[in-house]
Amino acid sequence: MFLKTEIFKAISFRKPVTLPLSYWLLVVTRFVLTLLPQLGYIHPDEFFQNVEVIAGDIFTIDVARTWEFNPKFPIRNMFVPKMILGLPLLFIKVLNPYTKAYFNIDLQTPYYLLTIPRLFICLLSLVNDYCLYKICVLYGQNFRNRLKIFASSYVVFVYCCRSFSNTFEMIFFSLLLLLVAECMYKSDKVIYHDEFLTEKYKQAETPVEKVKIFKLKTHLPEHSLNRVFILASLVVIGIFNRPTFICFAFAPVFFWLHRGLGSKVVSFKDFHFRIFTFMFCGVPMALILILVDSCYYGYLTSAEVESLKLSWDNWVVTPLNFLRYNMDTRNLKEHGLHPHWLHLVVNIPLLFNVLGIIAFITLSGNAYRFIRGQYSKLPRIQSITGLMLFSLVTPVALLSLIPHQEARFIIPVLIPLIYLYGNHLHPNESDTTMQRRLKNTLCYTWYIVNILLTIFFGFIHQGGIIPFTNTLHKEIKSYYGVHTHVITTHSYSIPSYLLQLESTTKIWKDKKTGRKYRLTPTTFINKYGSLPIEDLFEKIDDVLTDAERLLHKYKRQYRFYIASPCSLEKEIRDVSRMYTYIDIEHEFSYYPHFCTEAFPKFPNNRDQFCFESNLLRKNESQIVDLDIFQRISCFLKRFCLRIYRVRPSNYKI
Repeated sequence: MFLKTEIFKAISFRKPVTLPLSYWLLVVTRFVLTLLPQLGYIHPDEFFQNVEVIAGDIFTIDVARTWEFNPKFPIRNMFVPKMILGLPLLFIKVLNPYTKAYFNIDLQTPYYLLTIPRLFICLLSLVNDYCLYKICVLYGQNFRNRLKIFASSYVVFVYCCRSFSNTFEMIFFSLLLLLVAECMYKSDKVIYHDEFLTEKYKQAETPVEKVKIFKLKTHLPEHSLNRVFILASLVVIGIFNRPTFICFAFAPVFFWLHRGLGSKVVSFKDFHFRIFTFMFCGVPMALILILVDSCYYGYLTSAEVESLKLSWDNWVVTPLNFLRYNMDTRNLKEHGLHPHWLHLVVNIPLLFNVLGIIAFITLSGNAYRFIRGQYSKLPRIQSITGLMLFSLVTPVALLSLIPHQEARFIIPVLIPLIYLYGNHLHPNESDTTMQRRLKNTLCYTWYIVNILLTIFFGFIHQGGIIPFTNTLHKEIKSYYGVHTHVITTHSYSIPSYLLQLESTTKIWKDKKTGRKYRLTPTTFINKYGSLPIEDLFEKIDDVLTDAERLLHKYKRQYRFYIASPCSLEKEIRDVSRMYTYIDIEHEFSYYPHFCTEAFPKFPNNRDQFCFESNLLRKNESQIVDLDIFQRISCFLKRFCLRIYRVRPSNYKI
């Protein structure tokens, strides 16, 4: 009886431990930064790959549905975005009438539409913290230092609180690592006691002893297929969210299949049976997600289900479409082709700074030992270190084979990276004075770099778009019915859902007459990327001509704006002189706005445009030399988004 009790004590998990105050302060900072809100605009995919489309469905508004959601060839699954982003947006829709009536607060404004979904995602990001904490506690590792390093990363402050599909991928990856780590821990304990009891059974001399030991063996918990259904379903959901999840799931799933292989009680028969069972358990979730997509994109209708007239054409598998699209290099060229070393050389240092460098040096040493055949100095494969090591290396290696690479593609590896090397930034009692100084320096570097990158990506990068959207929303509501034309150049697209434009596809019905009608669009947003300014003015000319025609023919008033980085001010002014019938007037500016598409040049000491553009005040009429401080001031002030009002030159206020 004592042996049986000890076995189950060994298999059971440890009790949770209190977390340090500094960690909780970092968590509070995460929520505060989300509520400010963060005005930095990292990438259009944050909006246009999920929240833009979901908001259009829930609020019945006009939004920009990108090619990824084209029903003819959809590549994006709708289940994960609907579950994660649908809830906060539905919350806004349901609660808004009450907040307007009782508190005079309109939730369907840019601030709340931006912040509430992010706040919900920020709450979900704590799943990553929990998984890291549980794994550390489970294997007796220092969780305090690791959690502080994790919670202070700008990846967590910025990326993990945005609606990127990579953010959801990171949550699924963290859960997968935790589940596999728990399964490995349990299997190791059960296998150890199983082998111990088997050996005792062989050594038993009397039938009574053998019966007792046999009964103890029968009471050992089952572990071979532990959590197989949950794991398989999680992997399927992750793949439908982003098919690249295969790269992240490969190592954890392999370690789950490989548990105990090589011991006396686990054979290749168990390994193959686990593979078959895992695949079988993933089928129900795959069918559910295929059904969701097929219904959403219109491939499967209720009439076809009722009549049972179904064929292969009634089903759509979005991950397969995703792979078919991305396997064509011609498609990837439209998004940019990158060298295979970009993740290793650029993206890892950019995302993880000193931790990425420590990982590279350590892994290089492990590779050297492996080549030299010093296997005893390498981490054991069937261990938590082996799991985390392969979960770090495998995704980066596989994703590096893909020609299109972005930094956010590898943010999920932050969990295994911090588990393996997060403790390297904090001195230990056994460290020498030199080691302590080095670790303290690395730790300070980590915090300083992450603070700077949080400010840059959270508030500066393309930071003028969201404030301009807020202003544009107010103008559209103030001048209801007036046509609003907006042209953006050398900047990211405006998220249309923040403007809450009334649907022009929905059929409305007049309550008095019963007449059905559709609304005509009144807001027109045109994005021309990095189009040369000369070509841009041809577009401006076309839009202005059409707006003037509607004004004189149908009396339709209009407002016409151009949003451009301040660094293009001189080019815009120079080209505008060629169009004498077009008046370009500076309306307002938003600072800061960092834009790599139009990076400003550092002015020379006789750059008169610094005066002409009012970036510096000129007190004298003669040409003067600019000192270094004036040049720096002029350069920094060019990091803004400038909004121009466009009118015909004979326009009178």
